[in-house]
Amino acid sequence: MAKVERILIVGGGIAGLAVATALHRHDFAPEIVERSPAWPAVGAGIALHANGVRVLRALGLGEAIDRAAAVLPRWGFFDQHGELLCETNLEDFWTEVGPCLGITRVRLQEILLTGAAVVPHRLGMAVTSVTQKDNWVSVGFSDGSSGDFDLVVGADGIYWTTRKHTIGSVSPSYAGQMAWRSVVLIRPRGLTDLMILLGESCFFGLVPVGDGQTYGFGGVDVKRFVDPLEGRLERFRRRFAAFDGPVPEYLAALERDDQLHVGPIEWMELEQWHSGRVVLIGGAAHAAPPHMGEGGSMALEDAVVLAEILHSADTVGSVLDLYVARRRPRAEWVQEQSRIAAQAWVLSPAVRNAALRERGDEMFRDRYRPLIPVA
Repeated sequence: MAKVERILIVGGGIAGLAVATALHRHDFAPEIVERSPAWPAVGAGIALHANGVRVLRALGLGEAIDRAAAVLPRWGFFDQHGELLCETNLEDFWTEVGPCLGITRVRLQEILLTGAAVVPHRLGMAVTSVTQKDNWVSVGFSDGSSGDFDLVVGADGIYWTTRKHTIGSVSPSYAGQMAWRSVVLIRPRGLTDLMILLGESCFFGLVPVGDGQTYGFGGVDVKRFVDPLEGRLERFRRRFAAFDGPVPEYLAALERDDQLHVGPIEWMELEQWHSGRVVLIGGAAHAAPPHMGEGGSMALEDAVVLAEILHSADTVGSVLDLYVARRRPRAEWVQEQSRIAAQAWVLSPAVRNAALRERGDEMFRDRYRPLIPVA
């Protein structure tokens, strides 16, 4: 077990809370700083594939997740009129691993917080400087204080500061698509599975989540732009008015502009995931387009792998090298396949729909099969 007495986790999202829980379960004493004055629950909902659910169960959170989420039996692709192109039986595919679940970001955050409840934290606290020493890291904070740590874990996402203070300033790459996300309090009639409806250079996804609610997301292949809050809902409805199936019922259930979270779809590719005694996990290291639905699961896997290796290795230096060697191939596979999926979803309907009808289930299984073994 590496001698690490003080561990700082920067970021209180999925990756940060999961690694705090995993480290505590291995008898380490981490602490969390989060720049937001409240715990962040970025986005609206999330589809957790079974490899991510497996991690939550290993962290002792399985029962809580099962109560708060909806089981997703199948993943189906449809044309924009709701005609089935292909589907995959998720229960059959992931049978040895566990269920796939849909859950709101708020409920997932609440459950992760229960797992990390004993870990000290400071909200509204940003990192302003990171200085590497021989065997420790000096960190400055936005309130003027500072602290010395044996290890710093950057779990602060695609835009934030840990990476800039250590690895360097690397900008995310735009995937060429804008996305809108929201949750409604109803379940459209007949919706039981994860559905992706594909239109002309656009798509709309529907995911059952817990408490009879539905997570929806729409994406458009377009140059990056800013969508002002005022009038956003009406523009959103017009943009996806050509979609049939359950989409009109979903759109009708939205009530306010501020229910819609909108932003560019981006990804992050880094040569380095660690420098000295600072290591990046989750989206800070390897953010990917969301088209595989694996971002949350990759962050969860990062968390438990880092804690396991830290517990079993002798030195911090060997821990971080082992962590990257173990996680990079899997994360890079997800990045590559997510980018391929992002491009495929907006191909011309004639080409795309024909390919999905012919071998969509086979392509899905090939894409996810490497994630069945434990990370």
